[in-house]
Amino acid sequence: MTKRIWVYFFATCCFFFAGVSLYWTFHEPNLDDLSAARLKKIEKFRGQLSEQIGPLIAQNQWPSEVQFDDDGEEQKLHLEYTLDSDLQNAAEKLFKSYKPDYGALVMMDAATGKILALVSYNRHEPEGSHLALRGTFPAASIFKIVTATAAIDKYHMGPNSMVAFNGGNHTLYKKNVMSDKVTRWTREMSLREAFARSVNTFFGRLTLEKLDPRDLEEYAARFGFNRDFITDLPYESGYTEIPKDRSYHLTELASGFNIVTRMSPLQGAMIASAIADDGVMRVPYIVEKATDDEGQIVFQAEPVTAAVTMTPEGANKVRDLMEATITQGTSRKSFRSLVKDRKFRELIVGGKTGSLTGDNPRGKVDWFVGYAMNENQKIAVAALTVNVDFWTVKSSYLAQSLFRTHFKDQFSPNNEKFFHAAEREPANIRR
Repeated sequence: MTKRIWVYFFATCCFFFAGVSLYWTFHEPNLDDLSAARLKKIEKFRGQLSEQIGPLIAQNQWPSEVQFDDDGEEQKLHLEYTLDSDLQNAAEKLFKSYKPDYGALVMMDAATGKILALVSYNRHEPEGSHLALRGTFPAASIFKIVTATAAIDKYHMGPNSMVAFNGGNHTLYKKNVMSDKVTRWTREMSLREAFARSVNTFFGRLTLEKLDPRDLEEYAARFGFNRDFITDLPYESGYTEIPKDRSYHLTELASGFNIVTRMSPLQGAMIASAIADDGVMRVPYIVEKATDDEGQIVFQAEPVTAAVTMTPEGANKVRDLMEATITQGTSRKSFRSLVKDRKFRELIVGGKTGSLTGDNPRGKVDWFVGYAMNENQKIAVAALTVNVDFWTVKSSYLAQSLFRTHFKDQFSPNNEKFFHAAEREPANIRR
């Protein structure tokens, strides 16, 4: 009898610890250690702030005071924004210098969600809506981050994992991507190289061979697609529609070769921030604190976790891919001066580019999302330009210019070319 009791006890313990293990495997932890009551209070305040200041920010206006309804009692609040004036001015100066048809720049602190720069540029309608908050831009190859993360985080692929495919680097022909036949033109490529060079057919084949459509749906949601977060910024959520079968359309979505998947520059910065901060994506915010007429703090911003997009180990592997984009991939030209600087080793920089013709606004959309970090800071950025007839500047060049401004002490003072204010990337490049 005693032996049977011990057997039952041992079995109960096994089930208990197995349950705990499963809970922590699938439960998204609250890394901010916020109590439910405090989190609810923050979200309530930010939600009301968005209603109050959102329409004004969407029109590039920054009110310093608002009339706030606190449980039926109105009071005037004075707002202090998170924006860094040096970064904000530098971003505005870049757009005034290069004059693309449309543009947006977002820079945020990846560890907190604090927005450091939020700039919109519209050469045709200077008083138009804030483009950094609009989710109307095709995500293009930025979505390859989602596909790569699913393969790495769920199926334990690595930067050196190889995939065989047929076809060119930047096309996506159905006859190539849907075929698994080995011919004399079949080639193999590592995930690192394919990501850095943004090879569409590679990601199409990777998806057909390794991923389930539900994987893309799951990881797209982790990165903020088809999902709303409560913030004080009136941004539009990203959208995608993942097919349920392993079809050609699925390969288009996975490689970013479509105009179905759309996102905002703000979401682009959030995606980059998650990779920089070991897979944790923070809710972005623009109001640092609010005070009453007596100077008493009514609200003080705190970091809030939006999602855990991947494990820290997975984030480390994705950073490997992002850094290859800078050193040997599609951004190597724009970051050449930075990479050649000997003090560059003090910074870790990664990114992803993307380009596709969009329709709202109409023109060739050029993306860069990425991060720069050292022991003390993790800074994420998203840069976007839309050009109708001519290129004037690459988004990756705008991003590295903003990194240069923020981390100016990280670079050698004698790097004249890197700091020369008059240096410009070649302009008026035809599409």
